[in-house]
Amino acid sequence: MRRPNILVIAGHDPSGGAGIQADIESVAAQGAHAATVISLLTCQDTTNVYGVEPVTTDFFARCLDAALADMSFAAIKLGVIASREHVAIIADRLKQLPDVPLIIDPVLVAAGGGTLADDSVGQALRAQLFERATAITPNAREARALCDGDSDLERCGVALSQRTQHVLITGGDEAGPQVINRRYSDGQPGQRYEWPRLDGVFHGSGCTLASAIAAQIALGRDVGDAFEQAQHYTWQTLNRAFAAGRGQRLPARTTAFSS
Repeated sequence: MRRPNILVIAGHDPSGGAGIQADIESVAAQGAHAATVISLLTCQDTTNVYGVEPVTTDFFARCLDAALADMSFAAIKLGVIASREHVAIIADRLKQLPDVPLIIDPVLVAAGGGTLADDSVGQALRAQLFERATAITPNAREARALCDGDSDLERCGVALSQRTQHVLITGGDEAGPQVINRRYSDGQPGQRYEWPRLDGVFHGSGCTLASAIAAQIALGRDVGDAFEQAQHYTWQTLNRAFAAGRGQRLPARTTAFSS
């Protein structure tokens, strides 16, 4: 039995809540396989990020080349990327895979406020990878940062969708009784998805969602269906989240939930 392979490039979170472990669990729950290349190591827990150590540029390139030489991929998912040099390496290698769907979760700041990537990485992502991407999935804070601080999410979504095929701006970090996620395509005003807001703060929800989208696309769904299925799955993982440490709760990702 073969499963579609998803190439995941992201960081390592020792708590297991976000990053590579979240990606592996989310992809597996959809029925796909995650092959992973780690961009950086983090010192973090369920509360915050306290430090990051990027993988050296040469070793990062070697790991990526080894994965590409050995396996074929039905989708690619990017999480936190360590540096502009890493972005350039990824952009170069993607020339070998012009038709493989690319999902970018532009992780710039952790939920607890710790910085994972600086502004230069966001600028490099915009300049070198957004045009190639099938979809990007920033949260509201990341969307504003990628739009040079514009506070209007509608303008941000339209602007970002002029750079890439599809945008899903998530609203979990906003206030209100409902979580409102917004989809934009082709520079046009988008579709709203509303989800009941759950009590508590969660660690790794963005990784969970983006990886589920990548896996759903790899399994043959179109982008709209993949967005809907992945949001449903992510909401269910948060609804069943558990406390592994003293901080944010972790999504229960290891079970697939029917829509």
